[in-house]
Amino acid sequence: MRPKPDYSPRFPGAGRLTGKVALITGGDGGIGRAVAVAMAREGADIAIVYLNDHRDAEETMRLVEAEDRNAIHIAGDVGREAICRNAVNEVAKTFGRLDILVNTATEQHEVVDFTALSAEQMEETLRINVFGCFFMTRAALPHLPRGGAIINTTAVTPGKGQPAMIDDAASQGAVVAFTRALSTLLLDRGIRVNAVAPGPVRTSPTQPDQGAEQDQGAEQAGWAPMGRPGQPNEIAACHVFLASDEASYMTGQVLHPNGGSIVAL
Repeated sequence: MRPKPDYSPRFPGAGRLTGKVALITGGDGGIGRAVAVAMAREGADIAIVYLNDHRDAEETMRLVEAEDRNAIHIAGDVGREAICRNAVNEVAKTFGRLDILVNTATEQHEVVDFTALSAEQMEETLRINVFGCFFMTRAALPHLPRGGAIINTTAVTPGKGQPAMIDDAASQGAVVAFTRALSTLLLDRGIRVNAVAPGPVRTSPTQPDQGAEQDQGAEQAGWAPMGRPGQPNEIAACHVFLASDEASYMTGQVLHPNGGSIVAL
């Protein structure tokens, strides 16, 4: 990709997550990798769940360990409930605790002709984007303590009504509703639930029909008022904030690092 995505945290750590353990889905690249490295710099030990790109997962591990934190990686499809249960159990077994859950794994396709959007693709998108959050959250809840945090990663698409990504927009709108309903449910337990809704982001291609040399910037820059896609480390800062005690008075909210798009979400 030209230029390469930037995963490095932009500022020195301040110990905001010292002693915490974070589980991040989709942590082998993109926003998930940037979140893993940023939370490691703030003192958290990290577990990532990824589908099957072992080389990218190892690179995330290397970056986390370079921040002098412990890391494990777990391969599996978050759209399968058993995988999510096993991943959470592995984190609890390895670290003895789980404080932060970040749901970042997503499925995204572009279909310009709505009549070509198949029921199978719609179901697959919902399985990963919505049921993935549901399965992982349900598995994690018995382990999350008072003061724990859940951060879901949605998108600007449901707010903008992006016409070529109807399945993604529908699923991401469901993630926003899931976040808000769950935040109310967990108030008495002292667990905060928030979301981050990025706009176009310069990330590694994740779909089979996207070439490794695709210049996402040229395609997406016109979609953000700032005239450029964001970098993964610009988005990850929102996740770190929501996971930290700096956001202790925030739950059920959605942050919008989207390059200036004003959306009602």
